[in-house]
Amino acid sequence: MAPDQFSIAQVADILGVSKETLRRWDKNGSLIPRRDENNNYRYYHRSQIEHFEQAQMLFNSNWEEEHSVTPKRPYSLVELFAGAGGLALGMEQAGFESKLLNELDKNACQTLRYNRPNWNVCEGDISQLDFKKYYGADVVSGGFPCQAFSYAGKKMGFEDARGTLFFEFSRAIKEIQPKVFIAENVRGLLNHDGGNTLEAIRNIIDELGYDLIEPRVLKAVFYKVPQKRERLFLIGVRKDLSESFKFEWPSPYYKILTLRDVLKAGDLYQVDVPDSPGQKYPERKKEILDLVPPGGYWRDLPDELQREYMQKSYFLGGGKTGMARRLSWDEPSLTLTCSPAQKQTERCHPEETRPLTVREYARIQTFPDEWQFSGPVSAQYKQIGNAVPVNLATAVAKAVARGLDNLENVNKKTVSSFVA
Repeated sequence: MAPDQFSIAQVADILGVSKETLRRWDKNGSLIPRRDENNNYRYYHRSQIEHFEQAQMLFNSNWEEEHSVTPKRPYSLVELFAGAGGLALGMEQAGFESKLLNELDKNACQTLRYNRPNWNVCEGDISQLDFKKYYGADVVSGGFPCQAFSYAGKKMGFEDARGTLFFEFSRAIKEIQPKVFIAENVRGLLNHDGGNTLEAIRNIIDELGYDLIEPRVLKAVFYKVPQKRERLFLIGVRKDLSESFKFEWPSPYYKILTLRDVLKAGDLYQVDVPDSPGQKYPERKKEILDLVPPGGYWRDLPDELQREYMQKSYFLGGGKTGMARRLSWDEPSLTLTCSPAQKQTERCHPEETRPLTVREYARIQTFPDEWQFSGPVSAQYKQIGNAVPVNLATAVAKAVARGLDNLENVNKKTVSSFVA
């Protein structure tokens, strides 16, 4: 396909709509795909979609320019809830130096220590850590688990959040007083508990002396990640610095990557994905999934097999599009879960009838091939499935580094003016 031609699946991802919506636009004449004269293949030309804001961001991307910038100095980092290191590795690639990584899961800690023996990995309960020794670190980052807060009819404050992991994240900020913090979470946090949880978080951040940049859900597929994963990012700046920080969210990568781009040799990786362990399907399940085409799911099966595979779910509402789902070479992966063989969230290889392997999982999360995962296979899947995609983390970290560079420039000018 020519560089200015886009498949239906690609346009759906670019515009953030479903293929069903595109079919509806086709029927009502508002956006009609073209047909290739040679093979009758349907596609959209760039000129048809470039008036959409989402497409303009993609076509006018500053990705290369933003990623070519080197931080003015190595900014220091304290990371909490570090997991297998997706966020930490992205921060490292953006020029940050980790001073502490805290994680409770022993297998994830082994992963961190194996891959970065020089990192200060502290395994254990975050509530037992004293963060005062890291006072003055530039950034605190981490993906705290989302927990409901109890309101008791009043505005939520820092002390009221005791017993939650966000309280511990906040305590680290209070004790370290970083210039900036980066928190990431599931997009569901936006509306969790009717919006009360996010409102409580805003109140606490304000109480701690930080300005919260308006939270944004970032779609990994726009940041050189072949996966339809969405993460909410909250970035806060200490109030005495916020006027000079000048933060801008990262530009998207100039194209949408597919499973082929990441599992085969190409721009992202120099070789095909290496062999690695993986889960297997029971024989009967494999026989049924053999009949699902690439990009298809349970509704592509004969009715009698739909009923056998879905059982009671066959009669329930909703699309259940993750069930009996086979991925496609020519589309990004669906969001990875903690297991590729869970019935509700199937992630079957596009060509072979098997779940994705550990290394295939890791590549879809854009980990480098040399990044090894510790523990049994089930623990490795869990670590990878829970991780922030490395390339997404790098894009956000680069944006934060540019903001910190602004602070450095302002400080230099202030010092120069004072000396003069």
